[in-house]
Amino acid sequence: MTGSRHPLAYRDFRYFWAARICAMLAHSGLVVALGWAVYDAARLSMGIRAAALRLGLIGLIQFLPILLLSPITGLAADRFDRRQVVRLSMLGQLACPAMLALLAFGPGQELATLYLAAALFAAARAFYMPAMNALPPALVPRPALPQAIAISAIAGRIGGILGPVMGGFAYALGAGWAFAGSAILLGIALLLHLQIRPIVQSFHQDGRRAWHLMLEGLHYVLHNRLLLGAISLDMFAVLLGGVTALLPIFARDILHIGPAGLGLLRGASSVGALATATWLSWRPVRENVGSKMLIAVALFGLATIGFGLSRSVSLSMFCLALLGAADMVSVYIRQSLVQIATPDDKRGRVGAISGLFIAGSNELGEMETGVAAAFLGPVGAVIMGGAGAIGLALMWHRLFPELAAARRFDQVESA
Repeated sequence: MTGSRHPLAYRDFRYFWAARICAMLAHSGLVVALGWAVYDAARLSMGIRAAALRLGLIGLIQFLPILLLSPITGLAADRFDRRQVVRLSMLGQLACPAMLALLAFGPGQELATLYLAAALFAAARAFYMPAMNALPPALVPRPALPQAIAISAIAGRIGGILGPVMGGFAYALGAGWAFAGSAILLGIALLLHLQIRPIVQSFHQDGRRAWHLMLEGLHYVLHNRLLLGAISLDMFAVLLGGVTALLPIFARDILHIGPAGLGLLRGASSVGALATATWLSWRPVRENVGSKMLIAVALFGLATIGFGLSRSVSLSMFCLALLGAADMVSVYIRQSLVQIATPDDKRGRVGAISGLFIAGSNELGEMETGVAAAFLGPVGAVIMGGAGAIGLALMWHRLFPELAAARRFDQVESA
């Protein structure tokens, strides 16, 4: 492929983009349905703080499969056709909401069943993320890659906006409808992904043992301080400042807006992220990329504090939108650095390491906020997390001068 046309001018990237939208719609809707189902079931027999801990357990349960499988998932994305890895993963993901839908329309679900479905979905998604994120460099030329990453993020945020709203309103009709909707959307995503033609991919031919190849990806990240700083900054910021796990508590017991309102809260951060990603797809960041990532993390923490203090639905949604916009800048810069600074034959393994870091921030962040809410209350936990994210940006500026010194993407080379 030559030239630097807009990424959507390329046929296979369009199918990739559409499949990502449908998959994110399914995932975001499922997260809302699972979160409400778990918290609602827990509140039948316990108080808010105890139920918050049960809600936080979803994060731990989803993180453990990713932790255990990440070395294998990255290697799979580098040794096999990434398209096929994504498609098999989509089948596994589809089975989980389909099972929950059947149970919801039938005998109903217990907490143990919901936790099991969350773990199986996370295991399937562990294979999906490294392979899916490593595909864009094979679908568009390198000059168009930063724009392609921003447009890919738009797909994720469209799913992040509409998915929670659809999931919340569907759950208001009945849990089975919410889970069935996620299964159908994953089926559509799979059909779209099947339209992507064979790609050019570098495969390993050196005959080394699998464990050696797995460690090679980790070694590459640990010895590239620019990558390590970018990935770890994003991870710890979301780990400390994430509010997602506590949104059911705010929707039910603080803002009193019910499951439909929970869907609106879940979508609010994606509204800000979508607007930012759309802007970045046409006007990508070109100068001082590292410093702008640090500033974005600090703004993320400030918006988190604002959400924790708010008792107004409109102000809470504004803070979440600002939080999402700041997070999108950070994610955009991190993903661009990871893709550009990593050779193609290592992208799956480095992507798996990055995915593990992000899973640590998202899923373990849910556990951390759940535990913090059990001791400090939901408001105290959110405010403490936002303050931690601001402190983290200041600390990383000193610990990783390579990150602050990064000026332009076109000056970054793979080691």
